[in-house]
Amino acid sequence: MAHSGVVFPEVDGKRSTSALGRAVVADALRGVDPVGARAAERETNWRQGYLTHFKRLVEAGLLRDGEAAVDVAQAGLASLHARMRATTPHGEVPLAEAFAAPAGPPGDTPAGTPLGTATVRGSGERAAELSLPLHGDRLRGDALRRQLDDWTTRGIIEPSAAEAVRTVLANPDWLDLRDQRVVVLGAGAEMGPLRSILSWGGEVIGVDLPRADIWKRVLDVAASSAGALHMPVAADAPWSAHDLATHAGADLLHGLPAIADWLTELDGPLVLGNYVYADGATNVRVSMAVDVLSTELMRRRADVALAFLATPTDVFAVPGDAVEHSTRTYRGPSTPMRLVRPALRTMSGGRLLRRNYAPGTDPGLNDSLVPQQGPNYALAKRLQRWRATVARRDGRTVSLNVAPPTRTRSVVKNRALASAYAGAHRFGIEVFEPATSNTLMAALLVHDLRTAPHAPTTPWREEAAGAVHGGLWRTPYEPRSALGIAVVLGLGSART
Repeated sequence: MAHSGVVFPEVDGKRSTSALGRAVVADALRGVDPVGARAAERETNWRQGYLTHFKRLVEAGLLRDGEAAVDVAQAGLASLHARMRATTPHGEVPLAEAFAAPAGPPGDTPAGTPLGTATVRGSGERAAELSLPLHGDRLRGDALRRQLDDWTTRGIIEPSAAEAVRTVLANPDWLDLRDQRVVVLGAGAEMGPLRSILSWGGEVIGVDLPRADIWKRVLDVAASSAGALHMPVAADAPWSAHDLATHAGADLLHGLPAIADWLTELDGPLVLGNYVYADGATNVRVSMAVDVLSTELMRRRADVALAFLATPTDVFAVPGDAVEHSTRTYRGPSTPMRLVRPALRTMSGGRLLRRNYAPGTDPGLNDSLVPQQGPNYALAKRLQRWRATVARRDGRTVSLNVAPPTRTRSVVKNRALASAYAGAHRFGIEVFEPATSNTLMAALLVHDLRTAPHAPTTPWREEAAGAVHGGLWRTPYEPRSALGIAVVLGLGSART
């Protein structure tokens, strides 16, 4: 199935993820940084060398007072849409033609199978106020406000994120999202807002793979909630309440036309939320499937908003006060760090424990890319940021918030990342549990939907607003220069 559905282009008989990555980054840079574009094209070791070029994408976007980021985003998306392909029963076509391609015979392909809707309405009591699970407790009211103050003081979240959550706390009626239809692409994702929105009595359109294990979990959440879950089922397949988990779901990689038609017919307004994830190259494919679905739905409907979670392990331009916080902490280290830092710096030739920023930089450039996550993960997440930037400029409502480092299943199964997360607290980084992260990010989504529309600012400021980066932006040390030490310190306590 790797060469069906949404696929990488075939060049000289091969579908190379590295070749695509090089080409897309070069295309994105060409109009604003032709030197950087040529460097990306000539990169011979993309799997290790991509770090420099993904950083350069953000640096180039800061030109022209930050407006060059729009050009980078438009060019990057155009390159991806021109290069990626979709397979149909009648051959391989450009992505833009996937929705116009005639369907094959019934049952020949998921793309040709119409979808119907199944609905589960929960019987639980609606949560009428925002509460946040944290370390086995449930924070409400003043306790939650104190926690927000603590995170802000320690540099774990941006002040704008704390202010947004306080605003939601002050307006509990905002939590009732029955006036919106939130489409959760990746309904079973640990970081998605499905559980929170349903607990607040909202309406969720859930889309995930047609796998019974996923839908059993999702349906259990829906049944005990106060909300309503609507999900796709094959229109011609008989199903009942007791076997719904075996019939629910749709495959974004292979069933785009049917999913687009199904979502087009649903009552709105729609909030199209991208919470999908897959390992390796499939992550780019499924992220592109979501992007082409988003563009098609926005073409068909005027009432589509977009929602994303940005990874904190990426490159961001950050406000000057984040740089100041980092600089103060670097100049006033703890006693143990004051003793060991000079030796570590000397023995490593300056590679370990480098400053996060040059003092006084505004905006600063935070490079938290993690090599272990690889170029495909970086491209999948970057294209979501590009879409958010372009959609905002097109006048769409967009919610994109940086989510904190979180102990999700996809992270802890990687031993190096699990160890780094276990040792990260030594450097002022807080790693969140999934229940805390997804509730906090759902609250920020509510804030964004309830306070829209607002006039766009520069793209980097839009991305920095409401960021919950876990301390990566305000730690004294450039994250990769502390990563190896964090791994060693966390080896004994990493959760698996």
